[in-house]
Amino acid sequence: MGTDFTGLFNEWAQTYDQTVTGGDIQYKEVFRFYDEILNEVVQHSKGNVVEFGVGTGNLSKRLLESGLSVTGIEPSIKMREKAAEKLPALTLLTGDFLSFPPLQNDVDSIVSTYAFHHLTDEEKGTAFHLYKELLSKNGRIVFADTTFETEEKKQQMIQIAEDKGYNRLAEDLRSEFYTTLPTLSQIAEDAGFCISFKPLNQFVWLFVAEKLNK
Repeated sequence: MGTDFTGLFNEWAQTYDQTVTGGDIQYKEVFRFYDEILNEVVQHSKGNVVEFGVGTGNLSKRLLESGLSVTGIEPSIKMREKAAEKLPALTLLTGDFLSFPPLQNDVDSIVSTYAFHHLTDEEKGTAFHLYKELLSKNGRIVFADTTFETEEKKQQMIQIAEDKGYNRLAEDLRSEFYTTLPTLSQIAEDAGFCISFKPLNQFVWLFVAEKLNK
């Protein structure tokens, strides 16, 4: 990927679970309804699942509990260690959205939460084309991530964060590759997917991209 975030996530591994449960006031709204967001992704997943950006294994755990077969892919060694502690039976590979080892099974669902924004829009397009080839017939992508309806809405949210003194959040929104719904729609269409969106909190949207078999 264009930017290497593994150092950040190695540092964050110890406190990640506290952050997602509201322990960091600056990110409390980003992770509001966290449990429900994970459940939404699980509900739309099927068959053999590949999860990118496993983190500490919170989504993986729910996918496994729902009876799905899961292969997790995570670039951060510290995050992988945390996930392995929680889920010793999880198949866990080193890799990221664009670079990962060969997969042993057919892939019916590709899932992720709070991670796809680490790719530039160009890289997101590359990923969608890659996943089109990887997915089985009628396969799908199920992602939940911070996304904005328009670029203007993104700038408004940055301003709100600054006005509250949430400088870390504001810099995060400025510096990482948070995209817009129209851009994601075009990326999905160009790669041969039909995509739908659902808002899950004021930052996070669920997007489900169904592979078109032409």
